[in-house]
Amino acid sequence: MDSKSKERDIRQKALQQELGELVDVVGPGPLVDLLLERAFQLNATDVHFDPDEGGIRIRLRVDGLLHAILHVPAAQAAHMVSRIKLMGGMDITEKRLPQDGHISNLVMGTQRDIRVACGPTNYGERVVLRLMPGEQAFHRLDDLGFDDAQLPMLKRFLNIPYGMILTVGPVGAGKSTTMYGCLDELNDPSKSICTIEDPVERRMDGINQTQINTQIDFTFARALRMLLRQDPDVLMIGEIRDPETAQIGSRAGLAGTLVLSTLHANDTTSTFDVLRGFNVPPMVIADSVYCVITQRLLRKICQNCKVAYQPDEPQCEILGLDPAAAGTVEIFKGNGCDTCFGTGYLGRTAVFEVLGMDADLRRAVLHHKPRLDILQIAKEKGMETLEMAASRKVIAGQTSYEEMNRVLSAFPGE
Repeated sequence: MDSKSKERDIRQKALQQELGELVDVVGPGPLVDLLLERAFQLNATDVHFDPDEGGIRIRLRVDGLLHAILHVPAAQAAHMVSRIKLMGGMDITEKRLPQDGHISNLVMGTQRDIRVACGPTNYGERVVLRLMPGEQAFHRLDDLGFDDAQLPMLKRFLNIPYGMILTVGPVGAGKSTTMYGCLDELNDPSKSICTIEDPVERRMDGINQTQINTQIDFTFARALRMLLRQDPDVLMIGEIRDPETAQIGSRAGLAGTLVLSTLHANDTTSTFDVLRGFNVPPMVIADSVYCVITQRLLRKICQNCKVAYQPDEPQCEILGLDPAAAGTVEIFKGNGCDTCFGTGYLGRTAVFEVLGMDADLRRAVLHHKPRLDILQIAKEKGMETLEMAASRKVIAGQTSYEEMNRVLSAFPGE
């Protein structure tokens, strides 16, 4: 076990005891500050304050799953919620309506941003904190987990001076991280690079970043119109949420700007259905979209409790292995230990499906071909699907067969 794993192990085991001992001793301010500091140290992405009959249950989301950390009695819980709302610039007297806030806090010597959302439940106010990644958490494209054939294809499309590159998937799939990796690849003083975000998650030198504000009607569409008048070479739209943004963004890709954006779609080929649902004409979709990336995050097997076992014939078949090899090949899983909260997993890796458009695929989109037909054309041209990419990582021992099934079981596939 390396030094980082040992340090994380110590912090995880001590956290519950540390906070439990302090809850009755210190005030809500120091307790909230300590909780935030520990959450950042554990690389948590969210902190949940869930009210119940006896107070508030506090949970941290680490590697995509929630872990219960502490239960705070009702008397202290109310003060903690008020403290968080004050830090976030929210109205502490308003408990009936949802509110959003923002905390900019100095944690571990670094300025860190926290997004706050609260709203009423039958037991009182629920608060969720989204811990925005720091600058040191930034990842280059080469480090994200693209396969050897996928990365050169994506970089080739990034070198095209116009068109759209879309990253799709559910919430929490790492789409924004991929977009920032693309921006890092493109970042050059000779280019005018602009972003429209909600919120600005990572600050990048040399890039003009704009945050929308719906309270003053400064929406994605309005910001997009503004930036298109400011001579951009590259434009990143944090998310396409509505028909107006989709239509303006698509036409910007036709007009000489390289447009990067994220979209909620299940897979690469269903992206075209989503764009059609936003009333983007098929001709515009076919001509503007150059590349679509679908991704998911898989938990990595904890190296401290990693063990090998032999898959059975059905597992071999699903993994693309010869069923006759059952009993002779090995795959891995984690048994669970203190280092990984007993889960058997520590950290996450991404799997990707990269669809590069060509004449045949454009023709299929233009003629309203169904998603499965487009998928078949892409596979015949050698596209590696999410299932294939995940199977490779199971065989390589990076993740487990069970984790692949957990994440991709709801994936429509064929």
